[in-house]
Amino acid sequence: MHTKNEFDQPVGREIHNWETRQYPAKMDIQGKYCVLSPIDIKKHAKPLFQVLHDNPGDSWTYLPYGPFESIIHFKSWLKSTISEHDTVLYAILDVKTKSPIGICSYLRINPEHGVIEVGHLHYSQSLKRTPAATEAMYLMMCHAFDDMGYRRYEWKCNSCNAPSRRAAERLGFTFEGIFRQHYVLKNRNRDTAWFSILDSEWPAVKEKFIKWLSPSNFDHNGCQLSKLGE
Repeated sequence: MHTKNEFDQPVGREIHNWETRQYPAKMDIQGKYCVLSPIDIKKHAKPLFQVLHDNPGDSWTYLPYGPFESIIHFKSWLKSTISEHDTVLYAILDVKTKSPIGICSYLRINPEHGVIEVGHLHYSQSLKRTPAATEAMYLMMCHAFDDMGYRRYEWKCNSCNAPSRRAAERLGFTFEGIFRQHYVLKNRNRDTAWFSILDSEWPAVKEKFIKWLSPSNFDHNGCQLSKLGE
């Protein structure tokens, strides 16, 4: 007669033929509205500093760094961030002019478990609320799920950052909860809101992106005809 023991306790579902995923390749990711290009300090630092320096002060409120006093400080931050082993930092380039208009990155990259996070998001005024702004996030998801086969794609932000939380939900992330007293940043407490998209959810999320990014979804003024969340 079978006797219940510790080996009868519930465990996670088995994943067959799992292999460690690849690290993001440092190459351009091409879109219709923008290009994601691995940061080249010599090429991107000065124009990025200029467009981000023009952002209002509140755009830096929830970032753990900045605003930068000078191009020297900005270059120092870029150099330090690029050197992190689990971070790949991209300049978001306008597809027509190839001018840098924002920053994004993969961070806390964990190929062993297939987990990757998006972060270091900082958009210039010319990028905010444009198709390129949304496409940049779509391109990063495509690369993570379709090209590299990651299982989990994360978004984390200060729980007080309402615009970031709305953006995560608009982009298809699922809210998972709050990590209380997660950090001390700029001498203030940060509770962190966690969001994710799983590989099983990605096909449906991807379909919505494809429909939204279609040129037929925008009028002659470039205004959307239907919302991403619809």
